[in-house]
Amino acid sequence: MILDFDSEQPIYIQLAEAIEDDVLKGIFAEDTQIPSTTEISVALKINPATARKGVNLLVDEGILYKKRGVGMFVTPGAMRKVMQKRRAKFYESFVVTLLEEAGKLDISPQEVAEMIERGLPNARN
Repeated sequence: MILDFDSEQPIYIQLAEAIEDDVLKGIFAEDTQIPSTTEISVALKINPATARKGVNLLVDEGILYKKRGVGMFVTPGAMRKVMQKRRAKFYESFVVTLLEEAGKLDISPQEVAEMIERGLPNARN
């Protein structure tokens, strides 16, 4: 996990997204334990309260769950939840913006699709 301490995005959100990334990559499989907030805070050199806040955000979203006295675990179905969340964010952040700009420039949906097709080989590298 790498955090950007110069970013305007809060550290706890960066941490939550990094854990989500690890769930998507299969590094943290469903029903497996993640490192403790103490381990995370030591490894990343962040305040334990910040680590707890990031982990608790994922608990609130149903991506992680607590086993009292044992630790935090990845919820069954977490990968699907993260994908759904990220797809919705992708749509709002990129697709809506793309279509708004295309409308301003009078670019047809067909032209947008052609541009995307043209860019796909570069995106896969």
